[in-house]
Amino acid sequence: MTESLTQLAALSPLDGRYRADVAALAAYFSEAALFRSRVRVEVEYLIFLARTPSIPFVAPLTAQQQGQLRNLYRHFSDQDAQALAAWDRQVNHDVKAVEYWLRQQLTAFSLEAWHEAVHFGLTSEDVNNLAYALLIRDARDLVLIPLLEELTANLHALARTEAETAMLGRTHGQPATPTTVGKELAVFAARLHHALNALRSQQLTGKLNGATGTFAAQVAALPAVDWLVFSKAFIRSLDLEPLLLTTQIEPHDTLASLCDALKRLNTILLDLCQDLWLYISDGYFVQAPKPGEVGSSTMPHKVNPIDFENGEGNLGLANALLEFFSRKLPLSRLQRDLSDSTVLRNLGVAFGYSLLAYQRIQRGLGKLGVNHAYLAAELQAHPEVLAEAIQTILRRVGYPEPYEALKKATRGRALTAEDLQVFIAALDVAPEIKAELQALNPATYTGLASKLARLPLD
Repeated sequence: MTESLTQLAALSPLDGRYRADVAALAAYFSEAALFRSRVRVEVEYLIFLARTPSIPFVAPLTAQQQGQLRNLYRHFSDQDAQALAAWDRQVNHDVKAVEYWLRQQLTAFSLEAWHEAVHFGLTSEDVNNLAYALLIRDARDLVLIPLLEELTANLHALARTEAETAMLGRTHGQPATPTTVGKELAVFAARLHHALNALRSQQLTGKLNGATGTFAAQVAALPAVDWLVFSKAFIRSLDLEPLLLTTQIEPHDTLASLCDALKRLNTILLDLCQDLWLYISDGYFVQAPKPGEVGSSTMPHKVNPIDFENGEGNLGLANALLEFFSRKLPLSRLQRDLSDSTVLRNLGVAFGYSLLAYQRIQRGLGKLGVNHAYLAAELQAHPEVLAEAIQTILRRVGYPEPYEALKKATRGRALTAEDLQVFIAALDVAPEIKAELQALNPATYTGLASKLARLPLD
């Protein structure tokens, strides 16, 4: 079967229709990537053992030998992955497969003397939790965050460009106090910026402490070694935060926090998708048509907001999984059950739908144009939004019950600018106050919106 036919037959759209969009994540969430990361942990652990003077049965490795070993994961090939998969099929244990394969490589390097140091004192979870943490961290830092930073920057740039473009506000779907296009987009840029910081700063933890978290095998073999210090030092060498007090498994608490942080960020983007969809529907924004693209099978005039619809749908899928992960993964019966193992293999699905959504939103933003003429006409068609300003100024000068007077004149009515001028003319206020009220205009009644739109992201 050719690659194109394989994608057409794929069970998941991430491996089929959307494969090209999410291909960057294959380096972190494929079965081959997990094998590679396990090899990385086992190799670094072996090197760390060889560097520890209090573990004399593991001889030191030369710089050249260490380089040979590190090249096993740095230059991990498809053939390596296939060889590991063959071992897995033979022994029906993916981590033991890595151990046996690594021993083969040591033999090829004439390093048979280090065979028994491979996987010394470890349980499979010691390798797996660290391998997953490395993959998740790198996928976040190298794939998701750069795209999210670009998306946020583009949104903020558009906010600055349209900082002074007045638009009718809509609260509860009804005409409300005017704002500016830039200010509304800046709200989303600021929310994304803060959510990105939370996602970026979430540290991932790791554990290396044996079958039930007691270091029992290590202490039995080498009681003189300070295994607490060793464990912390090794995990920190991988730029992870060490946990000493666990059951057999790393409790996934920080992974759950990362899933929650990503879900919150995705929720902000979902909110953006829905707002932009409504703005396009209301005519506030227009979309540049793509040559050759069809908007409808029967209505040739249509340019549908498909990028934001696609983004909304994929963010919903991602968040459903992320919410499940953060509920499920911190739960494990007694010292260990294996139900987290199959769940962890699906982390890449949530990352994949997130990545796909980010790309679609980015593409949708690139098509957006502001319908300035429509926005200006919409503002002038709703002079009733000045009622807030009028009653607030009247409060300032002590006019009795201005809110009630404006409510009676404006609520639920199709008010015209002339009606408003008649109302102002009948007010018992000083001429200069009347002049101030008569000068009000929906197009300029935007407060500090333009200034807010230009605030830096901090």
